Amino acid sequence: MRTAVLLQLRRFGIEEGLELKILKRGAPPLGGGEVNFKCPIVKALKPMQFTDEGRIKRIRVDTARSVLNRYIPDVYIYTDVYKGEESGKSPGFALSLVAESTTSALITAEQAANPGETPEDIGKRTARLLLSEIRKGGCIGSSNQWLVLLLMVLCPEDVSKIRLGQITAFTIQYLRDIRDFFGVTFKIKQDIESNTLLLTCVGIGYINYNKKTT
Repeated sequence: MRTAVLLQLRRFGIEEGLELKILKRGAPPLGGGEVNFKCPIVKALKPMQFTDEGRIKRIRVDTARSVLNRYIPDVYIYTDVYKGEESGKSPGFALSLVAESTTSALITAEQAANPGETPEDIGKRTARLLLSEIRKGGCIGSSNQWLVLLLMVLCPEDVSKIRLGQITAFTIQYLRDIRDFFGVTFKIKQDIESNTLLLTCVGIGYINYNKKTT
């Protein structure tokens, strides 16, 4: 969310004051995680066209190299450690991976450790998941497809376009829900050369009329 999704929102004109702070990291079974999310009041979004997926130029990681270095040499490791009260109510660990392309496309993969898993286990599992996401192509990853499509629908009455890789079963049903709820149908065109899909729609022109009350 913090390293990829928020950056995608900026393409729709949501920039100033957008922030997600992680105050505590909670893990199962007791959790205890805490975040602080700030988002400005936006009157209207701006249309977005993002179809050039580019080539992966670097990967940002919380841990794991052995699998990823076979794909790309530029792998940066950052360890985010929380202790005491800031570590929630249960011990645990997870891995978040972000691959950035030459056109600033951000592809993500993240996994939390299951009982009995070692850091090496989750490192390999998450790295392979990221490579699978990259292989599918597109300008955004599978887990973020729904959000970008929703914001495209809420844009002004202009054309928005996005290139996606393999769409998930969730996204397929989500497109049906968008059609039923908003009356918007996406035009879907297959790009055989890159094995990706171009999704285009005209926004409904949603305006946020929220105003301060006294």
